[in-house]
Amino acid sequence: MSTAPRSHCPINLSLEIFGDRWTLLVLRDIVFAGKRHYRDLLTCDEGISTNILADRLKTLLHHGLLTRSEDPGHKQKAIYSLSERAIDLVPVLVQIGVWGRRHLGADEDLSLYADVLERGGPALWESFMDDLRETHLGAAARHHAPGHGPSFALAVEQATAAPRS
Repeated sequence: MSTAPRSHCPINLSLEIFGDRWTLLVLRDIVFAGKRHYRDLLTCDEGISTNILADRLKTLLHHGLLTRSEDPGHKQKAIYSLSERAIDLVPVLVQIGVWGRRHLGADEDLSLYADVLERGGPALWESFMDDLRETHLGAAARHHAPGHGPSFALAVEQATAAPRS
């Protein structure tokens, strides 16, 4: 993990972290599915193997996208938390999801968050990012007071209650 980058181009530097088929899926499961334990992350729909998951978690920890702490409820378990660097990826994850939904025939149910976040736009992304900061960083949420931006949870609830087109 300490090898020199091929170049200092920002896209290359990013791809050296995210340019495999699993790293963004691990982040997806932490960001959107709320998975925080190793065992939970093993249950992704795509069937990640234990050695690949362990390697991707190690990479994300090394690059400061995740932190790892002991689970106070179970001494043999660890809790993985997003860092601010990882939370800053939410708009990128949203756009990848929106693109996949539009152009690749993604499953409608699995596209729910992409659809809700696309419709809600940047204000909803920021609210969701604040929710993640509260959960993973212990930061006080800024958008939860009435009139201070949309709630991601409410937007998802409304989308699941309404017929989808």
